[in-house]
Amino acid sequence: MGRKLADEMCYPPRAMRAPAAAAYLSLSTSFFLALVDEKRLPQPKRLRGVVFWDRLELDEFVSNFEGEAEDNRNELERVLGFSK
Repeated sequence: MGRKLADEMCYPPRAMRAPAAAAYLSLSTSFFLALVDEKRLPQPKRLRGVVFWDRLELDEFVSNFEGEAEDNRNELERVLGFSK
């Protein structure tokens, strides 16, 4: 039997691939990647061809996100619970 990559502790990983990063923000992967392409979310890091997002950068984005003007409300605000 092969060695497990994860330990038994319960915490989110620091580096997350797109599906995990999207789920962490409660977004679909396609919507997450669209926002990344629009440069509205943190850009990924790369290591030997592996693309990942830093959980702390995602946390910082959410902590500092102030929303958009009322007439520009979008899916991100609704999904993250910022809409009234």
